[in-house]
Amino acid sequence: MTVSLTPAAARHVEKALVKRGSGIGLRLAVKTSGCSGFAYALEFVDALRADDQCFETHGTKVIVDSLSLAMLDGTELDFVREGLNEGFTFNNPNAKTSCGCGESFAM
Repeated sequence: MTVSLTPAAARHVEKALVKRGSGIGLRLAVKTSGCSGFAYALEFVDALRADDQCFETHGTKVIVDSLSLAMLDGTELDFVREGLNEGFTFNNPNAKTSCGCGESFAM
């Protein structure tokens, strides 16, 4: 099982951690929400929990809890800029459908 970051996403996370002044990585989780059933949740991590899995890509850590991992296995997190908009995109091979905004998905 794996979760990874593109180089652009890793750079963005590292810059945010430096600006924040603390943290060991970024948590990627799944919560029940959104128009398609599940939504991605992101937050900075200061300490690992007992059920966390840690994946390191391009020197940056992504932390996933054991419940979310089954839905996120193989996911690649990217950071894109399009015109004036910028943000993370989720390339999740487990998602069968996603909503128009790209922030929620169905299994």
